[in-house]
Amino acid sequence: MANVRKGAVTLKGNPVDLAGAALAVGAKAPEFSLQNNGLEEVTLGSSSGKTRIIVTIPSLDTSVCHMETKKFNEQASSLTNAEILVISMDLPFGQKRWCGAEGVDQVKTLSAHRCGKFGEDYGVLITGGPLDRCLTRAVFVVDGTGTITYAEYCSEITEHPNYDAVLAAAK
Repeated sequence: MANVRKGAVTLKGNPVDLAGAALAVGAKAPEFSLQNNGLEEVTLGSSSGKTRIIVTIPSLDTSVCHMETKKFNEQASSLTNAEILVISMDLPFGQKRWCGAEGVDQVKTLSAHRCGKFGEDYGVLITGGPLDRCLTRAVFVVDGTGTITYAEYCSEITEHPNYDAVLAAAK
């Protein structure tokens, strides 16, 4: 396992450890291969040339993740040449069920359930505690060339990201 950032974020005030280094603005976004809810492979390169908003969440079945994904789904139509990818460890079947039940059709849900590499590469894989192997709440904006133009690791997992800053960075 890559380096562990001890107490990098909190869950209801309790320190949570994350595997991998934090990504910074100006860095190249790591390539990935994840499953969409149709069980197809999706890579970062699949949307090369577009702005990508990469949203990582612990699970669609939690209240903040639910609200966050719905909020990004609502905002998606205001973005041109952009794609919003919501990534969790939820199985693709659960993601598909949730999107259908919630009418979420403007964002793409992707599952990182096959291995922790994505989580380690993006510095979002939780190690230990009640959310072990889930992803922490973070948002990255990646331009069409694969460069990170915005990175936010929410310091408290139960709090929302700065939506205005994310959308401004994506426009």
